[in-house]
Amino acid sequence: MGYVVIIGGGASGMMAAVAAASAGAKVTIVEHKDRVGKKLLSTGNGKCNFTNASQSADCYHSDNKGFAWKIVCRFDEKAVCDFFRELGVYPKERNGCYYPHSAQASSVLDVLRMELERLHVTILTGQECRGILSRKGKFHIELNDRELICDKVILAAGSKAAAVTGSDGSGYILAKKLGHHLIPVLPALVQLKCAESFYKSISGVRINAKVSLFTEETLLASDQGEVQLTAYGISGIPTFQVSRYAAKALYAGKKVTARLDFAPEMSFDELLSFFIQRAQTRPQKKAEEFLTGMFPKKLNDLWIRLCDIERSKEAGSLTKRELVKLTAMIKEFSTHVTSTNSFEQAQVCCGGIDTREVNPLTLESRLVPGMYFAGEILDVDGPCGGYNLQWAWSSGHVAGREAANASYQSIKTRTGAQ
Repeated sequence: MGYVVIIGGGASGMMAAVAAASAGAKVTIVEHKDRVGKKLLSTGNGKCNFTNASQSADCYHSDNKGFAWKIVCRFDEKAVCDFFRELGVYPKERNGCYYPHSAQASSVLDVLRMELERLHVTILTGQECRGILSRKGKFHIELNDRELICDKVILAAGSKAAAVTGSDGSGYILAKKLGHHLIPVLPALVQLKCAESFYKSISGVRINAKVSLFTEETLLASDQGEVQLTAYGISGIPTFQVSRYAAKALYAGKKVTARLDFAPEMSFDELLSFFIQRAQTRPQKKAEEFLTGMFPKKLNDLWIRLCDIERSKEAGSLTKRELVKLTAMIKEFSTHVTSTNSFEQAQVCCGGIDTREVNPLTLESRLVPGMYFAGEILDVDGPCGGYNLQWAWSSGHVAGREAANASYQSIKTRTGAQ
């Protein structure tokens, strides 16, 4: 029986442990926090959106296009649902997103911990991995107060997102010491900071809008849903979905602009026609009252001010030019993005271990035979909606099974077993 040590007790690490132990390996998880799975508890606002019914290669981003999809296809969303159903979690689907029927992330963590216990996986918490040395076909894992010697090792130490849950970037250091290279690691699924001073006046507004991200006039990405306006800029799911593109463009020194459409259900001409009719129907309304009933008051006040329209001006006196300007303000609201929020606020990271240095079928290092990778430590990230957890499950399962099988084969070779 081979011995596999897994560095990191997050979602991918626990899945790797279950897969490796199920394949017959002796397994130890090394986790530097006081317990495993801390980050898992916060996913899906504590409800754990653990996968998504809609899957394609485009859902997984990497500088090495198509890499992640090969792994996801080996342990797809159906396999994930079957896996958790067998462990006792009944999947509940909502708009393509799968949650545990309990609507509690703790349920997912609990059944994983139960399975680890059933499979006799050793869990060492509060242990820092200070170094990994490959010597004579074995790995020597240096911890706080001991050394582990194993046949295979899986690095599943996470990224730098939400360090309080355990993802502090330490895995990158370990991999770099062994010769691996990083694609620049940047915050993703994160809020965007903007340059304009008016954001404090509209802080707290939540509104359905389309967010389109541009560098110069090139569209990078867009998404629609509830946007949250904050004292520093923009937040909400649509912002998160495009944030990786902002992070990469800003890192490259490019100017980034977000264009918000606050009436995405209407074309420019439809909204303008509506405003013209509205002004004719209630000509006595003041400009400050003109948008009441359509948009939040904080936004109404801002748009009227930015359009240089007198608040007391009657709607019937608004010129065609003023109405066109107001329509453009609402449909093409442009804001200059200066940065993302920090790693602490990010849900995941883009960038990580360069996947060109990793076998796309087994997740074994091309540079250090016997070392495998799983989860966020690799240059793979997905949008909101359960995709990052799907990657954790898929990569953890593949890495665990491959490490266990390779460990068994190497033992057979050394012992001459048939």
